[in-house]
Amino acid sequence: MAADDQTSQLAKAIQQVTASTQALIRDEIELAKLELRQKGRVITRGTVIAAAAGLFVIGALILLLFGTAFLVADLISDDHVFWGFFVVAILLLVLAAVAGALAGKAFKKAKAPVPDQALAQARVTKATFERETALTREQVREAIVHPEEERS
Repeated sequence: MAADDQTSQLAKAIQQVTASTQALIRDEIELAKLELRQKGRVITRGTVIAAAAGLFVIGALILLLFGTAFLVADLISDDHVFWGFFVVAILLLVLAAVAGALAGKAFKKAKAPVPDQALAQARVTKATFERETALTREQVREAIVHPEEERS
């Protein structure tokens, strides 16, 4: 009868550990989702603001480029305005190449949005489960090898 009681208590303990583990894993998944949502919102907000700023800059650059092209054309030749536009276009292509190279370096350094807190907590949980599993194995072995009647 005592062996059945121990088995029943052990089964209940295993069920409780299983239920707690499942709840903990669900909570960690929710934490990861929440963390990614928050990071996504920040990135989206920053992207929208940067796009608006980019449009304003593009409009200003167009006006500056026309003015620069006419100024260069006036300095180079009084008769041919198109030379000023060619010079400005070449300068823009050089600037685009430099900007592209810098952007490539920046993207190589960039990190994907990762749920750091959730991953750290998952590592802690895993270590805890490993410790508890080892302890539980020892307790089960002790209960099987040395039943309570023999220990008394």
